[in-house]
Amino acid sequence: MTINDLLNNKIMTIDSHQHFWIFDEERDSWITPEMGVIRKNFLPENLKPVLKANGVNGCVAVQASSTDSETEFLLQLAEANDIVKGVVGWVDLFSADLYDKLEKYSQFEKLKGFRHVAQGQPEGFLLQPDFIKGVGQLVAFDFTYDILIHQNQLKEAFNFAVKLPNVHFVLDHIAKPLIKNGQMQPWADDIRALAELPNVSCKVSGMVTEADWQNWEKADFRPYLDVVFEAFGTERLMFGSDWPVCLVAAEYEGAKGILTDYLSMFSDSEAKRVMGQNAVDFYNLDI
Repeated sequence: MTINDLLNNKIMTIDSHQHFWIFDEERDSWITPEMGVIRKNFLPENLKPVLKANGVNGCVAVQASSTDSETEFLLQLAEANDIVKGVVGWVDLFSADLYDKLEKYSQFEKLKGFRHVAQGQPEGFLLQPDFIKGVGQLVAFDFTYDILIHQNQLKEAFNFAVKLPNVHFVLDHIAKPLIKNGQMQPWADDIRALAELPNVSCKVSGMVTEADWQNWEKADFRPYLDVVFEAFGTERLMFGSDWPVCLVAAEYEGAKGILTDYLSMFSDSEAKRVMGQNAVDFYNLDI
């Protein structure tokens, strides 16, 4: 499937995962010197022509820093830019006044859910009673939760999601498997286990940055795509570019092309779901 196919078939294409920031070296210390191409500002005016060139109708902006001001920043951008169809913000899920904060946030129509950067956290982070209690409160306001973890945290994520069957979860970046090393296990078995939970979806995103940045080939990703498509099916997968982070390893078109090429084996209706409709449904986007 090519960009022209998407355009000609009038497929609603939604990028379910991208970021905006005004670069701050101290705050954004995770953007290391070797990631020099993204050590600068990235705003809607930078993304808009990229989406247009790639036949993408809109996007979901996801938090990149863990502050209340980050959520406010993204909401302001969403209000001013129609390409931003939804926002996944940050809120202190351990806060004693979390319910009141969520009630305040519920007035913002484009705020769809929240995320905490759980990747790299100590073992057991997701299973803390106060964290589970906080995430459980999202249900009252129809907010979703994005699970950002490394592949070695998948078993913990399973136990976490089991405890919260009414929360709508989406796994970011297929849990960052070790694509550069070609390692499949235990990631593959753990993905299959997590996918057995009906309240968990998965973003096909962030793969190029887990591969060899300079020397990846599309074939490197096929075994991982085989696993997530078998596990989640086309009903619970959604396209995400992880722009601008993807730029350290691929241009937007290249990152997106990995998935659109793979989807050429599927029906148009299945491709439509993965490339847009699943994101619209999961985040309840107003298109």
